[in-house]
Amino acid sequence: MPSAPSNFTSASRPHWFAAALLVVAVALAYVASLRAPFLFDDTGAVLNNPTIRRLWSLDVLRPPADGSTTTGRPLVNATFALNYALSGDHPWSYHALNLVLHALAALTLFGLVRRTLSTLNFQSSTAVAFTTALLWALHPLQTESVICIAQRTELLCGLAALLTLYCFVRGTEPVAPSKIWFTLSVVACLAGMAAKEVMVTVPLLVLLYDRTFFAKTVSAAWRARRSYYVALAGTWLLLASLVARSGGARGAAAGFGLGVSSWSYLLKQGEALVLYLRLSIWPHPLVLDYGDAVVHSIIAVWWQGLVVLGLLAATAWALVRQPVFGFAGAWFFIILAPSSSVVPLVTQTMAEHRMYLPLAAIVSVGALAAHRWLGFFAPWLLGMIALVFGGLTVARTFDYRDSITIWTDNVTTHPEVARGHNNLAWALQQHGQSAQANEHFARAIALQPDYVAARYSWGVALLDQGRATDAIAQFEVAVRLAPAHADAQLNLGNALMQVARAADAIPHYEEALRLKPAADAHFDLGVALADLGRNNEAALHFRAALQENPALPEAHYWLARIAERAGQLTDAERDYTETLRLAPEHAAAHARLGVLLARSDRLPAAAEHLRAAVRLAPADADVHANLGNVLLLQNQPREAIAEYEAALRLRPNDPRTLESLQLAREALR
Repeated sequence: MPSAPSNFTSASRPHWFAAALLVVAVALAYVASLRAPFLFDDTGAVLNNPTIRRLWSLDVLRPPADGSTTTGRPLVNATFALNYALSGDHPWSYHALNLVLHALAALTLFGLVRRTLSTLNFQSSTAVAFTTALLWALHPLQTESVICIAQRTELLCGLAALLTLYCFVRGTEPVAPSKIWFTLSVVACLAGMAAKEVMVTVPLLVLLYDRTFFAKTVSAAWRARRSYYVALAGTWLLLASLVARSGGARGAAAGFGLGVSSWSYLLKQGEALVLYLRLSIWPHPLVLDYGDAVVHSIIAVWWQGLVVLGLLAATAWALVRQPVFGFAGAWFFIILAPSSSVVPLVTQTMAEHRMYLPLAAIVSVGALAAHRWLGFFAPWLLGMIALVFGGLTVARTFDYRDSITIWTDNVTTHPEVARGHNNLAWALQQHGQSAQANEHFARAIALQPDYVAARYSWGVALLDQGRATDAIAQFEVAVRLAPAHADAQLNLGNALMQVARAADAIPHYEEALRLKPAADAHFDLGVALADLGRNNEAALHFRAALQENPALPEAHYWLARIAERAGQLTDAERDYTETLRLAPEHAAAHARLGVLLARSDRLPAAAEHLRAAVRLAPADADVHANLGNVLLLQNQPREAIAEYEAALRLRPNDPRTLESLQLAREALR
């Protein structure tokens, strides 16, 4: 095994001050992000992820195979389960852990660069390592990876990759227990395979690193550490099994045969790589979502293609003549290869978070060149750049303070991205700004008429606005474009019910139930059947809904109504009582149970429930009148008169209430 230079041990003295300063800088730059809400892919990764609800369940290692950011990534899913145990659906702990992971990655990069430069007898290894890690950690291009909770995939994968290399370097020290460090390197690589598929490149990077800084040739590296490389390659088996378990692709998010050709995607990546390089040097403007556009003609990206080919050629040359710089170029291209080559990632053809780890190569080359050319002045210049980066990062964290702000920024910088308009519209709708929301929904659909998500979201928003007829139009287009969209089928049924078209709603409820059996689909279908008088069928679906979700008070309420209509008063009373056990403030259940108890001459209990109904629904004339009837039967005419008069204020000249009021007044006289 090649021996390290004699100054390696002296260079490995602890540099706690630099490490502490690095952690403080990261914390100050990102502390405002702790208040950021769930955004973008966070909904699928966390809020709609049932497998993270129980920390100690094996389900945390079986994330949903739905193409979300946790699919095939059990380590990421497990960390979300830990966060859920700490803070549930509150995002602060998720952001805090992202921040911790980013700080750990920065520390690992600091150690890796310092030890690497020590092998080259570089005089300012600590200074270069510190400025590299600081620039990398504070670079505004990293904000999406750190602030968006779903991008923990990048953080865990990046940390695992850096630890794999760092432990390898430690294992090459002649005074270190190399087997332990090599073992830790393999463990880190194995963990990374469970975090993100791009980790597939790391064993190759380690071999190239060994060839560059230690063994000088690939064959020498293999001969010196054959068993280590066999173990490292063995981590691919875990990745292969995870990919196979998720169906060989990421659902509708990535893979072949999803409507985007490899050639069109590859052309788009020429544009993407040049953009990533520009943002690495001049990080403005930053964009959360670049959309899913591709390039169909090489003419559109000819100069970007030439730039990329030139850089690839320069990297190949440097690997032979200037191996250190060649390794940096290879680091950039190899890590980006899985996402920026021929495998289409159709939901996002460009994304800033993909630069999380590749950025280290660009920053380290810049820091190393600055120290070589500027000497004593380099740390001051790089420190000033880091301060500027930190300020820009702080400013960017405030863009993430709420969904309206970040999506407004997105549509301002990239107005042609339909998804940005859709997401902004949804955020506006949730904050009660319906008019502005409708404008952006319309813009999203104008940009992309077959955009199913926008059609569906607009339909839901229109339902919330009470515009059921307009909602039906959007849902109908959504189910025509995507017949397997269970939620669109379900909400189309709901919209049809709102315009009293129960018979038309039933087929859509049935289709939603076939596509995705769930309590809400059973319940909604039951309501439609009951509306048509098909009570026996309705009762079957209400019971099925309760099997899916026993804590569904409305299902019990409807079963009680059906039983009451059928004269099964004991069953009705039981289900009304169960409704109130699950929902003590259910006004209608109190009202119906009160009437039911009055019929069986249990007047005090009836009065208690009717008083509760009056409290909960003071604008219901029937409730006041029924309470008046019960009070009159209990020989409380004065109280009964008050309830009848309240009913008549709500429904003047009702003959039955007027008659009851007259009886109460006679009883009082």
